Amino acid sequence: MTNIDENREFIPVHIAVMTVSDSRDMATDKSGDILSDRVREAGHHLADRVIVRDEKSDIIAQLERWIADPKIDVVISTGGTGLTGRDVTPEAFHAVFEKEIDGFSAIFHRISFEKIGVSTIQSRATAGVAGGTYLFALPGSPGACKDGWDGILKWQLDYRFRPCNFVEIMPRLEEHKQRGKS
Repeated sequence: MTNIDENREFIPVHIAVMTVSDSRDMATDKSGDILSDRVREAGHHLADRVIVRDEKSDIIAQLERWIADPKIDVVISTGGTGLTGRDVTPEAFHAVFEKEIDGFSAIFHRISFEKIGVSTIQSRATAGVAGGTYLFALPGSPGACKDGWDGILKWQLDYRFRPCNFVEIMPRLEEHKQRGKS
């Protein structure tokens, strides 16, 4: 999967990490640590990191703050994507999406299936775009965060990845706002 074009220069992006949990803090947030470490190791900027309670309104409020912040290009969350009553991350993300990235969930499940088999069906990992910001919601397990980053995000957030990647289309994410303007 190393389709890296060494003739292209790496472009670091600004990534915020959100852990959705009622029980974790920074000292016990292994999944948030994994994502933050991988973001920095890849050469990107960790723009912010927070822990948000499993409350739809709290998740939406944090997403809206980051979407409105021109210094945040990407949001990656961990947690709250399961099926229990407290798992509301996908609902919060869908409330702010302008467009959903359907293929993210499909590819995540394919990668996850190779590790945990049909148990991947219990995840509702999702992704989309809002206000020119990419939004990715991963499950709360450290393994799922590794799978999501190592198998998808590491590559799609690298401008050098071919044949295409998310970074190269970032400038065009909000071109719909230009329609009708002359």
